[in-house]
Amino acid sequence: MSSMETDDLPVVLPSHTTSTLSISLHPLPILNISEHLMRLKLQQNINSPFVLGALLGTQNGREVDIVNTFELAMDDETQLKVDHGFLVSRKDLYKQVFPSLEFIGWYTVAQAPNSKHITLHEQFTPYTPTPILVVLQPTSPLKPSSPDSTSQSLPLKAYEPTIEIRDRKTRSVFVEAPFHVETGEAERIAVDWTAKGGEGGTKLESHLQTQRAAVQMLHDRILVLVQYVSQVIAGKAKKDHAALRALSALIASLPASENPEFREEFDKEYADVQLTAYLSTLTKSTNALNDLVDKYIVITSSNSRDDRGGARRKGGLSARGSMGMGMGGDWDRYR
Repeated sequence: MSSMETDDLPVVLPSHTTSTLSISLHPLPILNISEHLMRLKLQQNINSPFVLGALLGTQNGREVDIVNTFELAMDDETQLKVDHGFLVSRKDLYKQVFPSLEFIGWYTVAQAPNSKHITLHEQFTPYTPTPILVVLQPTSPLKPSSPDSTSQSLPLKAYEPTIEIRDRKTRSVFVEAPFHVETGEAERIAVDWTAKGGEGGTKLESHLQTQRAAVQMLHDRILVLVQYVSQVIAGKAKKDHAALRALSALIASLPASENPEFREEFDKEYADVQLTAYLSTLTKSTNALNDLVDKYIVITSSNSRDDRGGARRKGGLSARGSMGMGMGGDWDRYR
């Protein structure tokens, strides 16, 4: 098989070949990749700049957690040779700050992996045996998410490298790996703050906005589930027994809100919480009043001491004066 024929072959295995990797992608890498692409577009003034970066995270068996990224540099103008000195120095710097994060792969921007990405992939194997590839597809339309669809709504795809045997020869190829976005409370707040341009605000306002966004997201997910169940009942959607079992288990775990015993217990808990809040407010008010009374006592006691001291000094002088006058009179009489 000639090299030209090898280059013409697709480097991604068909869709029926799936990876067993479980990839969790955090919001920070998504923001970093998007920002990297937009910055290069503005700097180079071209629509499709070459984007290359490293993925940092943790891997435990077949479970991969992608947490952070950093940009990479190239050694030549053909964009086929990675600057390994720059890669090692940046990796060591991140290792000092985040000791638990390891180099687990790389990212780029393209419609689909090709032979060029295979050449780049082979340069990352000294750092990890199976470097993961994340590809951002900026021109691909967003696919509508539905319960019976497994496609990702983000223009991102993750690939795991593997080996294909064709005509008694082996070659490196990629297989698409499913991923899900892992979002924690702190990351939701950070992403929301970044999306708003880092605008300031009170802590209470930020907290309420975060809670409102979480409730709105929960409401949207519930509507999707209700729509899916309605379509299944009407025969318009295919039954997914695993999803239906999970939904049934979730409903069974919810409390029966119309049960009188639940309502009584809920009212009791609500009254206890309100009573605790009132007692806390009363305690704070009592402490403030106690501090005010203590200050008043200190001020009035100091004023009283000053008044008594002045009176004693005045009385002492009068007594001594009268005593002197008395002795003076007796001395004159007996002299």
